[in-house]
Amino acid sequence: MPQTARAIGRDSAPNTAGGVLFRAKGIGVQRSGDWLIKGVDLTINPGEIVTLIGPNGSGKTTTAKVVLGLLQPDAGQIERAPGLRVGYVPQRLSIDDTLPFTVKRLMTMTGPADDDAISRALTRAGVGHLADAAVQRLSGGEFQRALMARAILRRPDLLVLDEPVQGVDFAGEVALYELIRNIRDELGCGILLVSHDLHFVMAETDRVLCLNHHVCCAGTPQSVAADPEYRRLFGPRAVEALALYQHHHDHAHGPDGEVIPLESRDPAAHSHGDGAVCRLDHAHEHDHGHYGRSHNPDDIDPIDPAGATDGQ
Repeated sequence: MPQTARAIGRDSAPNTAGGVLFRAKGIGVQRSGDWLIKGVDLTINPGEIVTLIGPNGSGKTTTAKVVLGLLQPDAGQIERAPGLRVGYVPQRLSIDDTLPFTVKRLMTMTGPADDDAISRALTRAGVGHLADAAVQRLSGGEFQRALMARAILRRPDLLVLDEPVQGVDFAGEVALYELIRNIRDELGCGILLVSHDLHFVMAETDRVLCLNHHVCCAGTPQSVAADPEYRRLFGPRAVEALALYQHHHDHAHGPDGEVIPLESRDPAAHSHGDGAVCRLDHAHEHDHGHYGRSHNPDDIDPIDPAGATDGQ
């Protein structure tokens, strides 16, 4: 049965609190009689990081391309918020070494942008000093940061990041994942992340989908880590990631840095990302970081997948 697509109601537009950015129900993609993915359900909300994990060839990138609109599913239904603006960091982007190609030119490959906007995006990604540098001379980490800057140039509602730390050393990976978290917090955007890094997935992701052509298990990192199917797919790596997850979540830090075991502290208390521990009955001021930005319904150019960020 062919897929159908429709817009999510205007009351669920990207900048509406609690709105849905993207929803897929039972989607499948078939090639040469074989299902690359089948029966996949996926929902992405503003301000959350959803991570796709699974073995090589399990359908992670295929699923990401359906979200981007680069692939049309052969089964199921998809819904997108009206005017959804999408940013994209592809798994691979090859640039001919013989071309005189600067970072600034990379930022405008598929659409114009003013110099101030380019400067702000590059600076936010930590490579503001490299605007005039040749792309071919960038390190792995610098190149990934330039791609991240390109993806956030037009303040997307949804970021799709396909293995965004490829070719980056460990220190660079940690810094890039921190950048991803900060971008999510500042823009209030949803993030779909394809990753092999189980440690990051377990420590920082809001929801996890474990794929092996279908959804093997899904939910919070804690529930997925305890699922036998997850452990069967990843073996010893799963145990290591679970140990790290438990380390991050079995204690909190007080305002002076002291370690407070979760099971022994005041049950009416909770912790914050900055390390503070508070009671449930205290008040918060929340700034969700939503920017006033326009939403033009633009299709992604399948000829230039990296241009998905631009919506041109």
